[in-house]
Amino acid sequence: MNKTISTLALWAIAFAILMTQQGFAQQKAAVKVKSSEVVTGVVIVHVQRDGKSLDLQCNEGAFSCKSLPSGSYMMVELPKNFGMYDCKNVEIYQGDQDRPEAAEKVGAYCLVEK
Repeated sequence: MNKTISTLALWAIAFAILMTQQGFAQQKAAVKVKSSEVVTGVVIVHVQRDGKSLDLQCNEGAFSCKSLPSGSYMMVELPKNFGMYDCKNVEIYQGDQDRPEAAEKVGAYCLVEK
């Protein structure tokens, strides 16, 4: 009985790791933050990806919600039903784009395509 539970737990952990790595490996994109603003308790970060303007939004005061300074970042689109917002969730990372494994997460947002 204990062996069965241990085996199931091991499979669940392996599956979770695989899903996380697949989701992150396929959905990374370089973005450029143009500006940030706070409007009525909502942080809005204006970014550009492949020449297209996007807005990232989060609730001011929420964990991982930050107004970002202008610059280059890496955006990871999370799989459906991941993240804290009821929308397409993304995480923003800062660091060397040639070494994504060393990048530091700087925020979590809702992606709003214009």
